[in-house]
Amino acid sequence: MGEELLIIEDDAMLGIDLKRHFERGGRRIRLVRSLGEAEPFVHGPGYEGLVVLSDLHLPDGNALDLLERAREQGDTREWIFLTGFGEAPDAKRAKQLGAFDFLTKPMDRDRLDRILDAAYRGARAQRRLADETTQQRGRYSPAAFIGRSEEAARVRDTLTRLIQVPLSGIVIIGETGTGKGLAARILHHSGKRAGGPLVEVNCAALPRELLESELFGHEAGAFTGAKAAHRGLMEQASGGTLFLDEIGELHLDLQAKLLKALEDKAIRRLGGERTIPVDVQIIAATNRNLRELVAEKAFREDLYHRLGVFQLELPPLRARKTDLDGLVEELIREFNAASGKRVRRVPEAARKLLASYDWPGNVRELRNVMERSVLLSAGEELPVEWLQIRPESPVASAESGDVLRLPLDGSISFDAMEKLIMEAALKREDYNVMATARRLGMTRETLRYRMERHGLRRGKTPA
Repeated sequence: MGEELLIIEDDAMLGIDLKRHFERGGRRIRLVRSLGEAEPFVHGPGYEGLVVLSDLHLPDGNALDLLERAREQGDTREWIFLTGFGEAPDAKRAKQLGAFDFLTKPMDRDRLDRILDAAYRGARAQRRLADETTQQRGRYSPAAFIGRSEEAARVRDTLTRLIQVPLSGIVIIGETGTGKGLAARILHHSGKRAGGPLVEVNCAALPRELLESELFGHEAGAFTGAKAAHRGLMEQASGGTLFLDEIGELHLDLQAKLLKALEDKAIRRLGGERTIPVDVQIIAATNRNLRELVAEKAFREDLYHRLGVFQLELPPLRARKTDLDGLVEELIREFNAASGKRVRRVPEAARKLLASYDWPGNVRELRNVMERSVLLSAGEELPVEWLQIRPESPVASAESGDVLRLPLDGSISFDAMEKLIMEAALKREDYNVMATARRLGMTRETLRYRMERHGLRRGKTPA
């Protein structure tokens, strides 16, 4: 039924003529002569025709009223209207309701065919988007945050509440790998903006100059190499959600521009003179303490309050180890399906090892461990030898205080290595950040970010 064309035309001769014309072109046609006859197909279940071609003035009313009711019920079809008068108010209203085109009779048939082909292309794209939205809504419901612990239940309950209210800004706080990206996708795909786009950007992954262009866009000639205009991520996300990961890494001048864009609900491209309206929900994520950054003048207080309408904190995996069994089973199913493996059992030795480990990389590290173990499995039992984790990190210092020994046998993750190196350097410099940064060959800002990421502070032993 999806490719069928619904024609609403009260002129019997014209209706039959249009029906025959389109049938000669290979289309399936359903012809009705009034709004009353069209109602079951526009509003009723089971009919999925993608395009409606309708006369504007029908014996029982104006077809724009039918379109308006259809739009209120979530109709995504493309509508083309035919009229013998072409009144300006009707044309304006048709445009406001999202009609594909508004044509005056008599119409050129070749032109009508081209318009109809374009309408079908647009309708198919809308249908694909609607289907993808439905799939994503099923995949990214609050239940996707797996776990039977009280901590996981609290997160699911909070997500369920948040998707029911139109918050303009949400900040997700948590260590690296705790599922901040998953939470953002749940908030979007299960929320009130699910029909709009979700645009994601990692603020730490792009240099400042490129990030400004990516966020706000640019006009042709705005800078060397800008040969064409570029729609920025905020513009692309209009009507939906912009997910700003690692928001704490955003430069102060970009923070000011972001705040202005959020307050004005408009952006100006680099090199542009006109303002472009945008309507976005901002979801920001960070593994840094934004309050401390505000106190250090490294993050704007006004932007902090503008983004943090609500703050959602995600627990580390070590705080919800009762969730391990459920997460492991889900990951095994996922990697079995992706690789064609058939792991069915997790031996007790593997369960004990998984439970005794503190997971510094959180769920992301668990995911990597399970992917490796499933891919290298040879039967139905999860191989313990490929877990390559140990309850305690075997690290020993050499005789010289400038040397630290780290195992390269796979028993310790890269994140854990980084934490140990930084902790040793900080202790050696008595937690003098400037001196430690100089010793490690990095900027003070980068060191502070990584200290926050790993929970390294004077007098505090990282968990």
